[in-house]
Amino acid sequence: MRIQDKNIVITGAGSGIGAALARRFHREGARHLVVVDRDPDNAAAVAREVGGQSAVLDVADEQAVRRLVATTELSHGGIDLFVSNAGYVTVGGLEIANEELQKMWDVHVMAHVYAARAVLPGMIERGQGYILNTASAAGLLTQLGSLAYSVTKHAAVAFAEWIAISHAHQGIGVSVLCPQAVATNIRENSPSRDQMKAAGGVAAGDGVLESDDVAQCVIDALAEERFWVLPHAEVAEYHRRKATDVDRWIRGMRRFQNTLYEGRSLPGDWLVEGRDDD
Repeated sequence: MRIQDKNIVITGAGSGIGAALARRFHREGARHLVVVDRDPDNAAAVAREVGGQSAVLDVADEQAVRRLVATTELSHGGIDLFVSNAGYVTVGGLEIANEELQKMWDVHVMAHVYAARAVLPGMIERGQGYILNTASAAGLLTQLGSLAYSVTKHAAVAFAEWIAISHAHQGIGVSVLCPQAVATNIRENSPSRDQMKAAGGVAAGDGVLESDDVAQCVIDALAEERFWVLPHAEVAEYHRRKATDVDRWIRGMRRFQNTLYEGRSLPGDWLVEGRDDD
């Protein structure tokens, strides 16, 4: 999957990883970029930078996503790459309201479903197309302190796997982006910002990457059409250990949690990416 001369849509592209992808795709010679975000000012600013088009919508609104795809195809031709990137962070466990869990499900899972439903028919008709969905290392491991984030990111990875298996024979490529800590406004605006800083940035145990670093990793993965896009290479090893001996991994996660919080039970407003026990 090469970016040059491609027609690309990116959601959640007004800042963070999405904005970095838009800028990098522009440098790689993308033909047309649609910068999608809920914030009209951010979307417009990034679109101006990359000479693209901005669009404002809620990715959890299926009809809005369908209109976006239809309008883009009508105005600029078939979409070669759809990047379903929008997401956010909350904290809490079983005590969170059903509405909070449902909202995150809609953004982290159903938004990917809506995008695929809208964009796949045109891609399949042309015999080619690519989907890049943003999940998280939490989708391969877990997220201490956030039930909703962990569950929905797991589901996002599962959905990407299903698309990759079910539509490859129709010319569809799929990758799923699973970073750990990245310096974006998701981390800065998280309700757990102060707690994360106090803990020394526990999600950043393997380093906090800049969004541009993630964009480079995406470029490399797309060129090789790799399913997993892992900006933090350590995640693959953690996942291997989890798959090899899940009971050991869970014991290690418990020790990791206890060590981080000096034997205290984990407060509901602390946020941590999963790791192995070694």
